[in-house]
Amino acid sequence: MAENMWSYSPKTHYTPGTSLVGFKVQASDGHIGKVDEATEEVGSSYIVVDTGPWIFGKEVLLPAGTVVRVDVAEKEVQVNLTKDQIKDSPEYDKDQHRGNAAYRAQVGEYYGRHIGI
Repeated sequence: MAENMWSYSPKTHYTPGTSLVGFKVQASDGHIGKVDEATEEVGSSYIVVDTGPWIFGKEVLLPAGTVVRVDVAEKEVQVNLTKDQIKDSPEYDKDQHRGNAAYRAQVGEYYGRHIGI
C-alpha cells in the first residue's frame, strides 16, 4: 500500500487544481505551520510545511497520504499525525525530495509506520 502514501485520498475533499500554498496545517494535536509548497502529481504528491517558530523554522515534507481533510473555506489542511511525529520526521532536503527515490522511500517508510499505509 506504499503507493497510497503519495496520493490524496478522495476522502480529503481535495479538488485537483486547488492551490494549497498558504493554507494552515493542523496536526491531530494542534497547529504546526503553513503550506509552503504543494504538488498533485499522480503517485508523487506531497506538501512542504513551514513550521515557523514551532520547531525553529524547520520545513517538513508530508506525503499526500498523510492529509485527511482539506477545508478550502477555512484555508486549512488537516493531517493524521501528531506534532511529535512531524517533529521527529526525516530531515527535509529540498535538493533531494524531487528526484531521489531513496530519500522518498525513507520519508514514505517513516510516515507509513505512523498512519498504517
